[in-house]
Amino acid sequence: MAISLKPQHLKRYGQIAGLLAKYGRSDIVKSAGLEETLAAEQHATPKEAAKADQLADDLEKLGPTFVKLGQLLSTRVELMPRAYLEALERLQDKVEPFSFAEVEKIVTSELGVRMSKAFAEFDDQPTASASLGQVHLARLRDGRRVAVKVQRPNIRERMFEDLDALDEIAEFLDAHTEFGKKYEFSRMLEEMRKSLLRELDYRQEANNLRTFRENLRDFPNIIVPEPIADYCTERVLTMEYVSGKKITEMSPLARMDFDAAARADELFRAYLHQILVDGFFHADPHPGNVFLTDDYRIALIDLGMVGRVTPRLQEDLLQLLLAIAEGRGEEAAQTASKIGQPKNEFDEMEFTRRISEIVAVQKSATVEQMQVGRLVLEVTTVAADTGIRVPQEMTMLGKTLLNLDQVGRALEPQFDPNAAIRRHAAEILEQRVIKTLSPGNLFSGLLELKDLVQRLPSRLNKIIDVISRNELKVNVDAIDEKTLILGFQKVANRITVGLIIAAMIVGAAMLMRVDTAFRIWGYPGLAILFFLGAATAGVILLINIFFYDKSHDD
Repeated sequence: MAISLKPQHLKRYGQIAGLLAKYGRSDIVKSAGLEETLAAEQHATPKEAAKADQLADDLEKLGPTFVKLGQLLSTRVELMPRAYLEALERLQDKVEPFSFAEVEKIVTSELGVRMSKAFAEFDDQPTASASLGQVHLARLRDGRRVAVKVQRPNIRERMFEDLDALDEIAEFLDAHTEFGKKYEFSRMLEEMRKSLLRELDYRQEANNLRTFRENLRDFPNIIVPEPIADYCTERVLTMEYVSGKKITEMSPLARMDFDAAARADELFRAYLHQILVDGFFHADPHPGNVFLTDDYRIALIDLGMVGRVTPRLQEDLLQLLLAIAEGRGEEAAQTASKIGQPKNEFDEMEFTRRISEIVAVQKSATVEQMQVGRLVLEVTTVAADTGIRVPQEMTMLGKTLLNLDQVGRALEPQFDPNAAIRRHAAEILEQRVIKTLSPGNLFSGLLELKDLVQRLPSRLNKIIDVISRNELKVNVDAIDEKTLILGFQKVANRITVGLIIAAMIVGAAMLMRVDTAFRIWGYPGLAILFFLGAATAGVILLINIFFYDKSHDD
């Protein structure tokens, strides 16, 4: 059975088939019935095996939907080989900017006024251009300098058309291939669709900016741009302009002008706070999204991609990070297995052995070699290999910490993330306790206590009355005693019948020696009757066992 090909998606089907065949999944192409669409794309496929970085290049050429797909695949450690994960981690979505005429049209439509009335100045050349939009510098009427992110025209429609084509292929693979059933491509694409919906709504990013500004207010050297509420819509995001340069563009001499080690430590502490206390973190702190301002503070920009962590997962993550930082392999393995969902084929011994090896290797590593993010990703890879379903938050955390390692070392090459985790663990635990003692949580607890106190006297009276009338019953949901007794009776009856049959056979054998006038077939008649009775009883017992017992079991 081949996939139903929609004419409007034929080009995309061919491109997807080309990718699958080129990167080692030609069996999926055949099972999905995509050979015909592959013909148009096959001429571009080199005969030699493609390298991992070629996949990133090919995805960039296919457009923003496939760039986002590549970014999603880079979080699926159980699906992609390590070389491909590393290539997709470096995937960039830089594309050619669209015209200023389109920018003006979109801004005017979204804000409801002409651009000249909304802004005193507006640069016609973008400072950055990506797959979803581009950024222009501008100045408001009150003199404030701002950065304006404008969404690409028709990008939403194009991306969801691509997703429809991918959805059709994913549904077929999930239903008809073992590979699809194992990795659940439809579910993965649904996660991507939800993520894209959030990224395509710039009002959501504006809310993220406000939330992070509030959550990071206790970190004086870390700033988040403030969104300009009246200038933010679904397709236009206006925020205060932060003057500075990328962390990676900072020269070694520039580090002499400020305490780079303290900045790296504060940045790492801020992310630990986001992940383990707030449960809401910036999930894309790659060097291009972290700026060093003119007054040597650290600015976080492009907060469209965020992650959320539940309180229970926060506790497990803290235990895992501490176990890794202190070189406790077995404890790290136990915690990691709690975080994931072990499958039936989970190999616990192999998992513990491999995790212990990873932690032992990092314990003896030099400061320059230590990468907490890489270790977390390796733990998730081993978990997937040995039969644990890894939550997406775990991989997102690993990628976040990996990017953070790079930023920290750009600030301070001797920065030790393991030491930072150990140093700030007590502070994080204290903050978590304080958060649980917030007025909201305390008020909720008081309400529950009030309800308990109000209902306790009446409930105690009812219990005492029942006891006084000798009506107290305790129901234990264990085995079915009646069925158990009937089973014992059946076994006892079978044993009794068996003993009677055996006695009849022994008696008949003894009677064969008694010479009597009553004969059957030339043998003593009484003995033959005993033999026939025993045989009949034995047959009835066998029929009862094979047929009656079997029907009851069914």
